[in-house]
Amino acid sequence: MRASLLRRLLPPRLPQVPLQRSFSSAVPAQPNPTPLSSEAQQSEHQPQQPPPPPPPENDTSPSPLPTATATTTPPTTSPPLIYPSAPSPHHTTLPTFLAHAARTNLDPSSTVYVGTHFEYTTLHALARYNLHLQRVGGVSDYGIDLLGTWTLPSLNTPLKVLAQCKAVQRPGPHLVRELEGAFVGAPAGWRGTSGVVGILVAERSATKGIREALARSRWPMGFVACSREGVVEQFLWNRRAEEEGLEGVGVGMRYAGGRGGDGGDGGGKELVLTWRGRNLPFVEGEGAEG
Repeated sequence: MRASLLRRLLPPRLPQVPLQRSFSSAVPAQPNPTPLSSEAQQSEHQPQQPPPPPPPENDTSPSPLPTATATTTPPTTSPPLIYPSAPSPHHTTLPTFLAHAARTNLDPSSTVYVGTHFEYTTLHALARYNLHLQRVGGVSDYGIDLLGTWTLPSLNTPLKVLAQCKAVQRPGPHLVRELEGAFVGAPAGWRGTSGVVGILVAERSATKGIREALARSRWPMGFVACSREGVVEQFLWNRRAEEEGLEGVGVGMRYAGGRGGDGGDGGGKELVLTWRGRNLPFVEGEGAEG
């Protein structure tokens, strides 16, 4: 009875229908893309460049100027000149030679006395013209008697000098050729023709042959006539010597009291060097002694 009552109360059973599952796309269908050109395809595959940075704002302040550093070249200094040994340990000046000659009873008429006396006389006489010379000599000296330097206003560094002294009565052109050979055998500091001048010193003035030989020579050379009393009576040089530093230097004469041009004590003329027309001062205290 209970079962029949329950069947009456429950609704009738519906027939079972199989379920059908259907899915719809959440994204709407896209149309077919339009094919790109070759340039567009390349730009599509290339990475996108960032935009250029904005131009800087105008700066009214002046830009700093580059600082120029001055480069100074240190002055070049030539190595010191090395002089050969003195030919005699007993004398180095004219007074010491005269004392030595007196002690040893050296004959004043001998060749050694005359030649040595003339070399020292020349050394002291040329010192007044700013030539600082030393007496040298020995074996294989190529006839060089004096070596030193010559300070001139036309040069920043002194001119190097080598000299031959010839105490002969009649100097000739052959002495110029001997001086040319001295350039070849000069010591290291005086070797060559750059910044060096050779001077031939004799007791007599230069002859025409000596002048012509000097003019023809390719070596820078000069000639000095110096008396036995130490008076310079002639001073000349060739064109090559001018090129080495004597350009603008001249020779003149002036009246001087107490030192005559003939070697006496009276007033007379004496030779002076000039620079651009003005007399160069003598170096006093280093003149000839004797």
